[in-house]
Amino acid sequence: MTTTQVVNPATEQVVATLELVGAAETDAAIERAQRAAVSWREVAPGDRARLLRRFAEAVDANLEQLAQLEVANAGHTIGNARWEAGNVRDVLHFAAGIPERLLGNQIPVAGGVDITFHEPLGVVGVIVPWNFPMPIAAWGFGPALAAGNTVVLKPAELTPLTAIRLGELALEAGLPADVFQVLPGKGSVVGQRFVTHPAVRKVVFTGSTEVGKQIMAGCAQQVKRVTLELGGKSANIVFADADLERAAATAPYGVFDNAGQDCCARSRILVQRSVFDRFLELLEPAVRGVQVGDPGAESTEMGPLISAAHRARVASFIEPSTKVAFTGTQIDGPGFWYPPTVVLPDAPADRVLTEEVFGPVVAVVPFEDEADALRIANDTEYGLSGSIWTNDVGRALRVSRGVEAGNLSVNSHSSVRYWTPFGGFKQSGLGRELGPDAALAFTETKNVFIATN
Repeated sequence: MTTTQVVNPATEQVVATLELVGAAETDAAIERAQRAAVSWREVAPGDRARLLRRFAEAVDANLEQLAQLEVANAGHTIGNARWEAGNVRDVLHFAAGIPERLLGNQIPVAGGVDITFHEPLGVVGVIVPWNFPMPIAAWGFGPALAAGNTVVLKPAELTPLTAIRLGELALEAGLPADVFQVLPGKGSVVGQRFVTHPAVRKVVFTGSTEVGKQIMAGCAQQVKRVTLELGGKSANIVFADADLERAAATAPYGVFDNAGQDCCARSRILVQRSVFDRFLELLEPAVRGVQVGDPGAESTEMGPLISAAHRARVASFIEPSTKVAFTGTQIDGPGFWYPPTVVLPDAPADRVLTEEVFGPVVAVVPFEDEADALRIANDTEYGLSGSIWTNDVGRALRVSRGVEAGNLSVNSHSSVRYWTPFGGFKQSGLGRELGPDAALAFTETKNVFIATN
């Protein structure tokens, strides 16, 4: 059996050695999940809700342990990691309200009664990325379990520890065996088997657009459902009438949170030309003020990148010709560190403007008016998130309707709430996670006509 070493990205020290699941073990787990699905779908809605609440309470009781695991495994700041564990708890509490509210319809028809049911799909495969291992896992397994499905979950090879612990907590909370299984393994083995195994009725994937396309093509062979949350190249649009001081002070946190390893990162800042120079003056101290360092320290705001290979990829975006306006703190010594970096691209085709960096690099460009801002913001194959800074409510609504993205914030960089829908336009993905309708993505609608004459 193949093993992998889990490395702390802040220290480069090995924190765990794990055995990876192979193809045979994956097939066995899927088959167990298929058998468990027969009884799990028959659990009374109120009982399923109670089990999910117990799962949420178990997560809450172990919140600090989960957070510390994420600090060591993913290099997340302790503040972020606590929020992420809390998000798992909150998603499970929200999902616990779903089983008793998964309502169908009674549709008026001639000659009888017509009713609809939301039936569970069966086995759902969830493939989780390394950038937010806990919450993104819960966004998949929470509503899937609530809707009566069983779940097999593959964490990222780099960050499996919190997913494994969540699987243990599910059992401790009383979920039946095989209803929720965590399978650490390679994407080319475990993830690929989710795609090809006929018993897996849906695949939920968060990751790169390139891999998402491959998964979508593979699932098409069996007409298998997918939810895809993929890349992003989001714009932070700052108009001249905005509160410039606040917009500049918050801009670093819209892109450098989690060291920029966030599909929602506002990695393009578009600033109206009349206030462009002033905004840069305000942005520089904000960037230099980002607290970069030991992710376990309470005051740290940005930690390391996930790996040496990823750091090299991020660094490749800064070429000799790249105009760097200024940078933030650079950490020397062990760990996969990269400083917050602000660049001023010369051409619309610059890689830093067109490709997802997935690191702490942000490009700042000027625009002339609303139409120009929308042209630049939409000049990307992605459409996941973004921000709009203005004190004109009409402009806020006009630009929000004009930006081709699934999750927008006005005078804010907040993209995710577990009770509102989340997902992308264009090549940022398919489908929506979270929100009141999340569980419907894990069901089939069945229509039943009953003759009465």
